[in-house]
Amino acid sequence: MKNRGFTLLELIIVLALVVLILGLTSLFVAGRLPSAKANAAGREIAGMIRHARALARLNMESRRFVIDLDNRTYGIEGLTAKALPPEARVRIVDPLAGEIVGGRYPIVFTPTGGAGGGTIVLTWGRKVIRIELDPIMGAAVLKDG
Repeated sequence: MKNRGFTLLELIIVLALVVLILGLTSLFVAGRLPSAKANAAGREIAGMIRHARALARLNMESRRFVIDLDNRTYGIEGLTAKALPPEARVRIVDPLAGEIVGGRYPIVFTPTGGAGGGTIVLTWGRKVIRIELDPIMGAAVLKDG
């Protein structure tokens, strides 16, 4: 008569493999977490920029989206400002003024939908996210790298 079942050695080997796979998976997921946070921050800023553009067109008046690089906040002027993530480094690449790393930087949206402003660059470790503005259409485009 044959005994059906697993030996203790077989169970230990299977459990060791499961623990190894779970450990490697958690390292992979933990490594992707900062990247996901950076993407979320970029999408949130781009969304608020699009909202400022929509308000300018809807109300037929200029609206300003302001990034305060010194106080690390951003938002639509006259509305509540949000804090930039502490891990993110932010700089602006202005077509006329060059690279800006301090002060308040306004992006002005006209009632026709156009925008005056540069590219917002978020750096989060090795991850770089660029939010580029089309000066004629005022569209905010989120780009990786």
